[in-house]
Amino acid sequence: MEVYLVGGAVRDELLGVPVRERDWVVVGATPEDMERRGYRAVGRDFPVFLHPETHEEHALARTERKVGRGYRGFEVHCAPDVTLEEDLRRRDLTINAMARDAAGRLVDPYGGQADIGRRRLRHVSEAFAEDPVRILRVARFAARYAPLGFTVAPETNELMRGMVTNGEVDALVPERVWQETHNALGEPRPDAFLAVLRDCGALARIFPELDALWGVPQPERWHPEIDTGVHMLLVMRAAARLTGSPRIRFAALMHDLGKGETPPELWPRHVGHEDRSARLVRQLSDRLRVPTDFRHLAELTARWHGVTHRALELKASTILQLLEHCDALRRPERFREFLLACEADFRGRAGWEERSYPEAALLAAALDAALATALAPEERRGLSGEAVGETLRRKRLAAIGAAMDRGGAPSPAGPTAI
Repeated sequence: MEVYLVGGAVRDELLGVPVRERDWVVVGATPEDMERRGYRAVGRDFPVFLHPETHEEHALARTERKVGRGYRGFEVHCAPDVTLEEDLRRRDLTINAMARDAAGRLVDPYGGQADIGRRRLRHVSEAFAEDPVRILRVARFAARYAPLGFTVAPETNELMRGMVTNGEVDALVPERVWQETHNALGEPRPDAFLAVLRDCGALARIFPELDALWGVPQPERWHPEIDTGVHMLLVMRAAARLTGSPRIRFAALMHDLGKGETPPELWPRHVGHEDRSARLVRQLSDRLRVPTDFRHLAELTARWHGVTHRALELKASTILQLLEHCDALRRPERFREFLLACEADFRGRAGWEERSYPEAALLAAALDAALATALAPEERRGLSGEAVGETLRRKRLAAIGAAMDRGGAPSPAGPTAI
């Protein structure tokens, strides 16, 4: 029985980045051998065991044979005679197909260390094409390592294109698409996730609502990048600079979906795209079973980002209506997340990355003023329930107006268009 450290821990050590988790492969053992040594079986599809002391995962060396479509269409073979090289061969990328033995020696049969040096994401073997989840994983690794200069190898991109053409990517189940998307949204460069998927053609099959944005123009005055798809990549970069929250980043990603449905004869204007965007957010979220909190924030951003960008032009009564529509008085933290998503939209434009965005500060101050407003007992005396609500609303309106007077003057750049 030989135990090897494998995969991500070896890769990250060679990259000089923090190791996130440690996985192990055991060669020359049976499930009975593992259990006799105190390991606890936890694997559902193949033998995986938890170490009795460290609780780190130890998997028996295995091979796989494709027997059906999709990422579950595999027959797994585990036996003591399966070699480490055979186990590593079934992995997705060469940078994930390395190991270290008990003495710390590197085992690298497929050139992972060289690909780290070249900053290249390259598939290990043609078996890559048997599992459509690997397309999502490559895109997610691009989102993680793009800051280090990693790109997808041309031959791997070509292989992924073939998987899209032959329909293998269509076997992806919603839960797995969302899991990989959620993880990618938490990486340093979520825009690279989108770019890789689009480059191989998978974006159109997995996220057609997003893919439809490329080639759709916007007014150059407000969008120097013009193309809505390019804008979306810039928005993802801006969102990554503003927040580490996948939920806020998802909301920013979804905000302009409706522009993909604007009739070409109306370009570059997109009147009413907010309502269309909110509808498409619901459509996409239903299909991929997006969690409710992600969906609600994305709908909010899609529907109301245009009003937010015009905050410096609004009356206090309109701002109060916005707070009420967004349920901000009951859910203030979600409204603050909404403002960050709107700011990512504003800054996701060519040359606008460092521009001032006072609209967010104004609306945050208005929310704080409204939240700090209450009726004293003597103000409630003699009022019915409806009258209490109306009196509180008038008092909030006055507080918002005062907050605007203190900090709501238009910026030198003037009002912001969408």
